[in-house]
Amino acid sequence: MITAQELESIPIFACLEENERQRFAERAADVKLAAGEWLVREGETAHFFVLLDGEMKVVKEILGQQQAIAEYKPGSFFGEIPVLLLAPSFASVKAKTHARVARFDPQLLFELIHTSEKCSAVILQTMTDRLSGVGEFVRETPSARVLIIGTQYDEDCREIRAFLSANRIPYEWIDQARDADRVPVCMLDRSGEPILSPAIVVDRESCVKVPTVRNVAEALGINTKPKQQEYDVVVVGAGPAGLAAGVYGASEGLKVLIVEKSACGGQAGTSSRIENYLGFPNGVSGDELADKALKQAQRFGAEIAMTRTVESMFLLENGRHCIELDGGDRVTSSAVVLATGVEWRRLDAEGVDQFRGRGVYYGASRDETVNIMGKKIFIVGGGNSAGQAAMYFSHYASDVIVLVRGEGLTLTMSQYLIDQLGKQKNIKISPYTEVIRAEGEDHLERVTFRKRVPGEAEVIVTKDVDALFVMIGAKANTAWLPKELQRNSAGYICTGRDLTTWREAARPAFPLETNLPGVFCAGDVRAESIKRVSSGVGEGSMAIAFVHQYLALESRG
Repeated sequence: MITAQELESIPIFACLEENERQRFAERAADVKLAAGEWLVREGETAHFFVLLDGEMKVVKEILGQQQAIAEYKPGSFFGEIPVLLLAPSFASVKAKTHARVARFDPQLLFELIHTSEKCSAVILQTMTDRLSGVGEFVRETPSARVLIIGTQYDEDCREIRAFLSANRIPYEWIDQARDADRVPVCMLDRSGEPILSPAIVVDRESCVKVPTVRNVAEALGINTKPKQQEYDVVVVGAGPAGLAAGVYGASEGLKVLIVEKSACGGQAGTSSRIENYLGFPNGVSGDELADKALKQAQRFGAEIAMTRTVESMFLLENGRHCIELDGGDRVTSSAVVLATGVEWRRLDAEGVDQFRGRGVYYGASRDETVNIMGKKIFIVGGGNSAGQAAMYFSHYASDVIVLVRGEGLTLTMSQYLIDQLGKQKNIKISPYTEVIRAEGEDHLERVTFRKRVPGEAEVIVTKDVDALFVMIGAKANTAWLPKELQRNSAGYICTGRDLTTWREAARPAFPLETNLPGVFCAGDVRAESIKRVSSGVGEGSMAIAFVHQYLALESRG
């Protein structure tokens, strides 16, 4: 318990009367920390702190890396800036040595300022001094971790940019076709051309000799290989369902491995604004939600192997599941959660496939905004994903035309999105429209549409186009799974009461369990699932509850 006498030795409280110090001492939390323990994490609710004993270190996440930016000695106070600005904590603080801290609720800081003019002057002057150092901090902080030199239609360049963007890793991209004068001299060969295309430099010092997504990820320090051989549960896919399974599994003591081939968040991670997710009244972007979920899973100890795919899965004689990754790595697990999500359905129109990545894009990656500034784009699809993409791109493109095969959006899109689209002057909806052909030289230049309005003659129209974004539904990619795993006619995985091939006489299948005991399924890839972010999160957490029950049965058996 903190005493008034202890506070008297702290300069910020020395100017108070004894009874006032006593009042603040009685309302302070006495926090004791071992070396390495966190006092507060970046983004958490802010408090006002006074360091009584030991040393503390301030850590800020900068471009995805934890960096120490300040230290505190006994007698220091901190946390006043976010409290007074009514904001979350700007940085994390951890104990450098064994430490003891007095923690005050935000209201007490305001009371301290109102109680004493001297205290107020010290607090506000310290706050001003700290804020004055922001300019130097900004000048010394790099704006990106990765420098990419390539061209807009270079497939390797685009894949790396898409990976970095989806994983929220800041990068600088120099299009050598348009901005050759910006290419650093150190990255040119004797003829003046870039050494490689794309040429990649990570953290201003490491040049990626073979510019692949996995090599770039490894250069960034992203884990791409399992660190162990045995796990309690392997989660395949890091969309909302997979991340939820990782969070709840690791937080409940399971040894969890999440395998993800591209980026955490899945299709939901590409959504510019999810406005119907519980707890976010102003909406939340898909990448923000995915980023927070990833950090949460890692904080609880879940291991994540990025840029990896599962090539096969089979049962061993000891009852454990063997999961084989691309590249030959194998791990075993007591249980498996399949949360692979779905892939965009391909647009079946002449010439479209040859322009994929060169004017035709599936989904709505944010890194494409630089290529559509002031241009006309078309979006194919009438679902929520198409609506969110149209709203996001409308702030960059001059015209956004949404092509819908049916009569409108009412049957396929949420009403709040329909209302938003109607208010954007540069968004137009084109009903009864179908893409039949794509044309161009080295990239997409023209698209031909068929318009079939009921009661009117069919019209064929060809228009110049800068980009075509396709979001026409999804399909399950489950061909890699064991043949005996039950799927419906569309390839979606059957679970629970939908199973017709369950052969365990001793017990019924758990609700999210497949016909392979110990293999569970959650999220969009599950047959009859509700294709929403919130339901995916719910199923991922529920799957872990059933995993626990399954493991308990196995241990008793």
